[in-house]
Amino acid sequence: MPDGGTTTRRVLGVDVGGTFTDFLLWDGDSIRVHKRPSTPDDPSRSVLEGLDELGLAASETPALVVHGTTVATNTVLERRGARTALVTTEGMRDLLVIGRQTRPDIYALEPESPEPIVAAELTFELRARLTPAGEVGVEAAPGEAAELVRRALEGGAESLAVSLLYSYANPALERLFSEPAAERGLYLSLSSQVSPEYREVERTATTALNSYVGPLMGRYLEGLARGLARRGSPRLHIVQSDGGAAGVQRASRLPVATLLSGPAAGVSGAVAAARLSGFDRLLTLDMGGTSTDVALCDGGVPTRPDLEIDGLTARTPTVDVHTVGAGGGSIARIDPGGALRVGPHSAGADPGPAAYGRGRDFTVTDAQVVLGRLGSGGGRGRGGGLLGGAMPLDERRARRAVSGLVHHFGGDPHRAAQAVVDVAVANMERALRVVSVQRGRDPREFTLVAFGGAGPLHACTLAEALEVPRVLIPPAPGVLAALGAGAADLTAERARSVLKPLAAHDHALGAALGAALAEVAREVREELAEPGAQVDLSRALDLRYRGQSYELTVELADDGALDEPALLGARSRFDALHERRFAHHDPGAPVEVVAVRARARRAGAPLLGGASARAGSRGPRQQGPPAVTPCWFDGRRLDTTVIERASLGPGESVEGPAILTQLDTTTLVTPGWSASCDPHGNLLLERTGGAR
Repeated sequence: MPDGGTTTRRVLGVDVGGTFTDFLLWDGDSIRVHKRPSTPDDPSRSVLEGLDELGLAASETPALVVHGTTVATNTVLERRGARTALVTTEGMRDLLVIGRQTRPDIYALEPESPEPIVAAELTFELRARLTPAGEVGVEAAPGEAAELVRRALEGGAESLAVSLLYSYANPALERLFSEPAAERGLYLSLSSQVSPEYREVERTATTALNSYVGPLMGRYLEGLARGLARRGSPRLHIVQSDGGAAGVQRASRLPVATLLSGPAAGVSGAVAAARLSGFDRLLTLDMGGTSTDVALCDGGVPTRPDLEIDGLTARTPTVDVHTVGAGGGSIARIDPGGALRVGPHSAGADPGPAAYGRGRDFTVTDAQVVLGRLGSGGGRGRGGGLLGGAMPLDERRARRAVSGLVHHFGGDPHRAAQAVVDVAVANMERALRVVSVQRGRDPREFTLVAFGGAGPLHACTLAEALEVPRVLIPPAPGVLAALGAGAADLTAERARSVLKPLAAHDHALGAALGAALAEVAREVREELAEPGAQVDLSRALDLRYRGQSYELTVELADDGALDEPALLGARSRFDALHERRFAHHDPGAPVEVVAVRARARRAGAPLLGGASARAGSRGPRQQGPPAVTPCWFDGRRLDTTVIERASLGPGESVEGPAILTQLDTTTLVTPGWSASCDPHGNLLLERTGGAR
C-alpha cells in the first residue's frame, strides 16, 4: 500500500536529539518554532508533549508530521534491539563473525570486534542453494523453511533475517520464509528486499541490522502515529538517512534506512537555507547538546552508499556526515595524565548541564555560562536563559561545577571555562578537517553554515581556526534539522546487482540493463504512488574499472533506452567522476556495470521560500538601546552588546563582540567579526579585521 503524500499546507517538522526536541510548524505563510527537553526513556513523549505545548487550535493542527528520529540509532548504540535469528546458506553461518577482517585500529595489540547482534545459537543454515546465475541448484526440502522458523521461535527470537547466497539474482528461496514467519508473528527481513546487491557480508549485515531494530522501531512508530492521530494529525513521515522521507509503513519495513535520520535532515536544511543566499559550497556544523555532525557540501547534499555505526555496517544510502562527541552537554574532566578532556560523554537531557538546575558535571554549556555568554550574562534584561527565558540558567550552579577544574588553571574559573571551550572547538575543528583537508578540499573556499542549539555560539571561533571567510546562520538555526525534516521529499531508492562488462556496442547488454532498470524503477514508483501525485524518477549505474573493489554511481542522462550513445555517455561521465574523486582515470581500461539504481521522489513542502524564512526570523523591534553585558574572550573582559536577532532587519549589521538572542539558539559575534542580515533572513558573519 503506498505511503501518504505531502499535499498539505500545514506541516510540522520534528527532530529528536539527545538533549532537546525541536519543532518547526509551517502553515504556508509563516513558520513557528519550539524547543523542549527530550525524554530519552520514550522519545515519542517529548514529541507529543511538545505538540501539546504549541497550544494549537483545532484548525491549526498539522495535517502532516515529518519526524527525524534517533530511535534506530540509539537501539544499536545501546544494544537493546530485538533478539534476532539469522538464516544463511549452508556453510555460511559464521559470515557475520568473520566479516571482512578489517581492523579499525591497525596498531591495537588486542583488537576487539563488536559483539554480533545475532547469537550463535540463533544462526541457522538452509540446505537449498542458488547458483551464481540465480538458478536453483539445490531444491529446498518440504517444510524446511517452516522448520527453521519454528526453531527460531523456540530460541526466543522476536525477529528473523534471511540472507542466502546469490539471492539478489533470484529471491525465490528467501520468499519461502514469508508465509511461515507471517503465520507465527515473526518480524521478517529478506536480503532480496532490504539490500538486493552483491557482497554477501554487507548484504547479510544490513539485513540482520534491519531485523534487529525493526520490532522496536515498528512499535515506536505505531504508538507515535496513534498519539498524533488523537491530536488531529493523521499523517506521519520519517526522515531517512539519505535526507528523504518515508511513510510509516516503509520506515517500519526498512528501519535500517533511518539510522542517520537526524543528521541527514540537518544537512538538507543547511543546503536549502544557504542556497537562498547564493552559497552552494558549504561546510555544515550541526552542534547539539550531545554531539556535532559536520559535512562538506559542494553543490548539493553529499551521500554515500553505506554507513557504519558503533562498529556495525549497513549498505543503505546515507548523507555523508562525520560525527564527534562534542556538544553543549559534553562533560569536561581531567584525565589521569593531567590533560583536559571534553566529551564524548554527555550530560544529555537528564540531568543535563549543571546550569540547567539538576546536573553536577561541568559541560561546554556551563563554560559559556561562566564566560557570560549565556543566561544571566548573555540574556540579562532580555529574558535570560534558554527558550526565550522559559528555561532559566543557573550561573551559580555552573560556577560550583567548575570548582573541580579550577585548581588546574590557577584557581581562575574563567581560564578553566575558556579552556573547556577551546578543547571542544579543537574537537570540532578536527572533524571539519576530516571532511575537507583530509579529502583534498580547502576550507577557505567554503562557507561555514552553523546551526543546532550550540553551533552559532562557536561558529566564529571555528571559522577563525579554519580560515573560512564567512559564516552563515539560518533564520531558525536551533531547529534547522526540524525544518529539513518538514521540507523533506518523499523518496525511495532501489538497486540491483548485475555484474556485467560495459560494452557500448553490445545491444544485448543494453536490453538487459534496461530491463533491470525498468524493474527497479517500477518498484520505487509503487512505493510513492498515489492518485494525482507527481513522482520524479532518476536512474543510475554503479560502475568501476575491472579489478577494482568498489564502484562509483553515475547518473543516466534521461529515461530513454540504454543504446550505444547512452552507454558511451555513462562511460565518459564515469571517467570524469573518477578523475575528480581520485585525480586519475584510464579511458582505455575496461569498465564493469556492478548495479543498476533507481530513485523516485515526490516534492515535499516548500518550507524555505523567502517569505517563510523572513517570517520566521523577524519580530517586533527591540525597544530602547541594546543591553551591554560583560563577557570573557581569551582572558579579556569585554563589554558585549546584547540584541534580539528578530530586531535586526535586512541590510542591518552589528559589530562584535555581540550576542544575538532568539528562542532556539544564541549567536556569538566575537571581536574582529561583524554580523549582517540578508533579505532571506540569514545572518552573515564576516571578519572585520579588528583585534580579537
